[in-house]
Amino acid sequence: MIAAAKIDQDTGLDSPRDEDAREAFKMSRADAAEGLILDDEGLRHRRCIVTGEVQAESRLMRFVADPDGNVVPDAAARLPGRGLWVSATRAAVAKAVEKKLFSRAAKAQVNAAADLPDRAEKALLARILGDLGLARRAGGLLLGFDNVLRALEGNAPPRLLIEARDGSKDGKRKLYAAAHRLERNCVVVECLTSAELGVALGRENVIHAAVQPGGLAERLIFDAQRLSGFRASQPRNEGPRADAREIESPRADVRKNESPRADASKNESKS
Repeated sequence: MIAAAKIDQDTGLDSPRDEDAREAFKMSRADAAEGLILDDEGLRHRRCIVTGEVQAESRLMRFVADPDGNVVPDAAARLPGRGLWVSATRAAVAKAVEKKLFSRAAKAQVNAAADLPDRAEKALLARILGDLGLARRAGGLLLGFDNVLRALEGNAPPRLLIEARDGSKDGKRKLYAAAHRLERNCVVVECLTSAELGVALGRENVIHAAVQPGGLAERLIFDAQRLSGFRASQPRNEGPRADAREIESPRADVRKNESPRADASKNESKS
């Protein structure tokens, strides 16, 4: 792995560069301040302030201190300020609050409220539901058992299967079996309830859904993997690949953008 702080000295801000290159340089410096580490495949890693473990960003949640010194969740990893990265689990965030680890990592006195794990979960949920709405409006979302099954059997299979965690086991098993039999490269997400899916999609009793390949599907996988860490203790139906956390990272051609800051990642690779 290499630290993002390693920047060519011949390409400083005083050298003639276009605006995009200058912006990429600044983003690289900001990421370096937060301890960004890139592996040999370009996958972005950070160090958790609770465990000290270096993990992929898909396993972490970013927090920042607002102007009043209150720690807030940053699901999109875009808020200004120095990022404080914590493993994307309820237990890790709760420990960071209890042990005042946010202040230690920030090297300043900041206030982390006891409800921070709940707020982090809500921030991830809102981001996921918003992206589901975008996928539907873009025509990239399929709803209902029959539509999902036809897509799996067709020439353009979905990238992502979404199953309501409180839905019937029987329908899920049939879709899992079809995906396995047809050797579809699908990720299964089962960390949302039927009611939550209904809110995002404007209809009741949503149990089965699928998202076609593309940027939205990859972002949904990324965020669902993190959300599942806040819901791991909740009961869920048995079944293969029960939530995105149990799925290994997406296809190799997608792993380099394994971050909410996808555009920034592309620019950094050129710095």
